[in-house]
Amino acid sequence: QVQLVESGGGLVQPGGSLRLSCIVSGFTLDDYAIGWFRRAPGKEYEGVSCISRSGSNYADSVKGRFTISRDNARNTVYLQMNSLKPEDTAVYYCAADRTTFLCRLGNMYEYWGQGTQVAVSS
Repeated sequence: QVQLVESGGGLVQPGGSLRLSCIVSGFTLDDYAIGWFRRAPGKEYEGVSCISRSGSNYADSVKGRFTISRDNARNTVYLQMNSLKPEDTAVYYCAADRTTFLCRLGNMYEYWGQGTQVAVSS
């Protein structure tokens, strides 16, 4: 059974940092791309970052502030978020796409987690 479980969200002040984790099970992480997406209240889903065996990609809005990484031994993908802004407030989801090619945030991701809330506010 495929599962993705996010954790690490919370309330942080502007300029602060959080690290999100996505623990996966039911498939081999190295055979998949994992993407982080977010949805702010009243807005559409937005691709944030993704990583596959072939590399990673970032949305322009988070380049230089967010870093994605993966630990295949722990079946975990991380999203380190620094210099957080109020506009980063959203529910963050991780999702899996079966590909070993360079990941694309516009691809169809097959499996999704339940999300973790991130709030950036003073």
